[in-house]
Amino acid sequence: MSGFRGRFAPSPTGRMHLGNIRSALLGWLQARAAGGRFLLRIEDLDRARCKPQYVDDLMADLRWLGLDWDETPLVQSQRDDLYREALATLEKEGLVYPCFCTRGEIARAASAPHGLSEEGPRYPGTCAHLTVAQRAERAKTRAPAYRFRARPGEVRFIDALMGPSAQDVDAVVGDFVVRRNDGVASYQLAVVVDDAATGITHVLRGDDLLSSTPRQLQLYTALGERAPDFLHVPLVHGEDGKRLAKREGAFALAELRARGLAPERVLGLLAAWSGLGDGSPRTLDTLVRAFSLEALPRSPVVAREEVLIAALGLR
Repeated sequence: MSGFRGRFAPSPTGRMHLGNIRSALLGWLQARAAGGRFLLRIEDLDRARCKPQYVDDLMADLRWLGLDWDETPLVQSQRDDLYREALATLEKEGLVYPCFCTRGEIARAASAPHGLSEEGPRYPGTCAHLTVAQRAERAKTRAPAYRFRARPGEVRFIDALMGPSAQDVDAVVGDFVVRRNDGVASYQLAVVVDDAATGITHVLRGDDLLSSTPRQLQLYTALGERAPDFLHVPLVHGEDGKRLAKREGAFALAELRARGLAPERVLGLLAAWSGLGDGSPRTLDTLVRAFSLEALPRSPVVAREEVLIAALGLR
């Protein structure tokens, strides 16, 4: 057994789709081909949308395809003490501060140009230098979020698939949230704390999270932790250009299982989308032997519905 430790970290906000399960498969194949371990983590911090039934469903989907995991799955909603400890460490070092701004206030700030789409406008630093008295006054009417003081200058890293990448977090995003004003840890903090705590060495995930990596790298450094290697795979899109993971209906894994579809058919389709097969049915053993980073696509895969239906034998 090598020292390789990978993971799959889904959010149980709905049924697993072919786009989600492809990321799980590739992470599993990477770990097994390296002779390493593969962990499962349930990222259920969005408590309004995450449901226990979806956790049961996604585990059933993984088992149906034969994607097993090592060690007991982690559940983020049960790990808040660890996130609070990390926040306390950052606060002790003066690297975080309370922020009382609403989204609307940030959007209206004259000095806030558009930043990353998932973050909205760049945070202009409104609360970065409030006095103790000012913080106390604002806390009377609004619970604060906590923001990490982004370091200026480019964060550079090499993605195992996409190659060199760089981003000036301070210029593009600004100080970013690590704990929301409802007391829940942000994705950026929780993922760093959890990957560090479980010794994750390799992260394979969709390239929609590529822009999050520089923020996470700053947090690894601030917490004195070693960052894993990253590999971001282009997503699978429908013919309408939207992420396949957002599609409903017949291409949810639970629906395919209910139809009595052979898992080898699904594996064959996912392999074809990943440069590892021609679309014919595949077994996990053959895919482990075929796995190669060089084979993975560098651009989004378009799932044409007619081809997809034919490959799965749904006619």
